[in-house]
Amino acid sequence: MAARGRPKAELVLTDEERSVLERLVRRHKSAQALALRARIVLACASGKTSTAVAAELRVNQATVGKWRRRFVERRLDGLFDEPRPGAKRTVTDDKIEAVIVKTLEETPKDATHWSTRSMAAAMGMSQSSIVKIWQTFGLQPHRAETFKLSTDPQFIEKLRDVVGLYLDPPERAVVLCADEKSQIQALNRFQPILPMMPGTPERRSHDYVRHGTTSLFAALDMASGKVIGSLHRRHRASEFRKFLERIDAEVPNHLDVHLVLDNYATHKTPGIMRWLLRHPRFHLHFTPTSSSWLNVVERWFSELTTKKIKRGAHRSVQSLERDIRDWIAQWNDDPKPYVWVKTAEQILASLARYCERVSASAAAGS
Repeated sequence: MAARGRPKAELVLTDEERSVLERLVRRHKSAQALALRARIVLACASGKTSTAVAAELRVNQATVGKWRRRFVERRLDGLFDEPRPGAKRTVTDDKIEAVIVKTLEETPKDATHWSTRSMAAAMGMSQSSIVKIWQTFGLQPHRAETFKLSTDPQFIEKLRDVVGLYLDPPERAVVLCADEKSQIQALNRFQPILPMMPGTPERRSHDYVRHGTTSLFAALDMASGKVIGSLHRRHRASEFRKFLERIDAEVPNHLDVHLVLDNYATHKTPGIMRWLLRHPRFHLHFTPTSSSWLNVVERWFSELTTKKIKRGAHRSVQSLERDIRDWIAQWNDDPKPYVWVKTAEQILASLARYCERVSASAAAGS
């Protein structure tokens, strides 16, 4: 008896198609709908009728016919869902461009910078749309950072000198990064500090009473990470000379001492120069002006401030100094040297790129 209905197009699989379909059926992470479609095509390719395939896989016969037809017409691509049109865009490219231009080139009349709410009101758009546009293009009007470029006429020479010490220190010598952390205040809160509890951070009153100040002279050994520290109530040239004498006493006599310093006036007084003449193993290397980032001891000062001083409470300068000495002793028990990796040429190239970017931005805004 002849087959009833319209004749179906022949469904023949290539080896590659069969391999892909079998992989979709076996793979546990395949979408179940996609795995079912693969089973339908494989069953149809084996010569079974649509009725038999529908009964075997417990689906509607029309479903079998749909995916058999889709595969014959478009092969493997026919098994995947077609993209749905979705809702039409309400924010056009022109609107997005207008938001970006307004953000970069204008400021609101009543503020120094735009907020998402003020920009949304000015552009007649939703606040969420402004948020998405700013996030997409990396715009953060609420943020501002500071910078200062050195105007030292010997910037390049000093930079190469200091970085050269870090990357290729002299033989039979110690490289020390030295500086003063002046006016460290002994502060105590007016009210007791409330300890941290589950769900509640530590709390302290915003007001405090001052109990005096001290100054820390510190020299960080670039090789070992150890610190030579000296505390004084003032930070004049005489205190700096005492600090040099402390370094002279602690560094073995057979080693030269290369000190990296900033351009503070107390480092260059006639008295200090005379002391250096009497101690020829000391060699001073000055960082460029406005370049404290080049002195690695500043990184150590930051750790001291964050971990000990910032949240400390002290009722006297003696108590503050005792805590600082204890912290230095603990640091020296397990020192962690900072590793300098940038060459002078890499730093200069980075600064050049930054200056070009700033100049281009300033020219565009003028």
